[in-house]
Amino acid sequence: MVDVFDEVEEQLRSERYRSLAVKSLPWVAAAAAAVVIGVGGYWGWTSYQTGQANKASEAYQTALETAQKDGPDKAFGQFKAVADGGARGYKALALLQMGDIRVEQNKAKEAVAYFDEAAKAAPSPILGDLARLKSAFALMDTAPYKDIEARLTPLAGEKSPYRVYAKEALAFAKLQAGDLAGARGDFVVLANSLDNSSDEVRQRAQAAMQMIDSGSAKDLAAAVKAAAALPATPPALIPPGAVAAPNAAAGAPQ
Repeated sequence: MVDVFDEVEEQLRSERYRSLAVKSLPWVAAAAAAVVIGVGGYWGWTSYQTGQANKASEAYQTALETAQKDGPDKAFGQFKAVADGGARGYKALALLQMGDIRVEQNKAKEAVAYFDEAAKAAPSPILGDLARLKSAFALMDTAPYKDIEARLTPLAGEKSPYRVYAKEALAFAKLQAGDLAGARGDFVVLANSLDNSSDEVRQRAQAAMQMIDSGSAKDLAAAVKAAAALPATPPALIPPGAVAAPNAAAGAPQ
């Protein structure tokens, strides 16, 4: 009798397991489908981003060629088309170019707006800090010193790749605000600092010191404008990978 009861109990247990399996099957299948969809979605989105970056790269290069051939003003609309796209790296680069064009057109307010937008769109601190630096330079003629200082102080830290340019901008801001002694002290440091790898910065610092020593301020606006004319993407300051090539293994800037 014991054997009979054991057999019946085993059959009942098997039925319970089978019933549980049948009830669980839809959930297991759904979970498996979710994993498949998730993986497929990830690769699909990655492929989409790569395609968008490739298109943005081509459009950005075309805009650069137009700027070189026909002048920056003619290329402004092309840069805007890139900026309106979805690839963040090229969006930031295009906005930097647009800001530079507005600086050349003496439209500082618009230039600052484009630089600030580029800083928000930048996929890396390298591009973002460059945009913030250029924005501060563009504001030099109109904003009070405290506003310029607030923008530049975070960029002048010892770990910042743009610390030399930020310190130069702070010196010019002091000069603009009438703090000749403070500005001259900063220019002395810039002219003699081993941390300064730019001959142009050193030369501007020396010129500013001479201007201060001579008591002349007539060239101040020109000096500030020259300092503001930083390249959109200074190669020496941007490490490899900060803006990857469109077909690089690491992927294009997003």
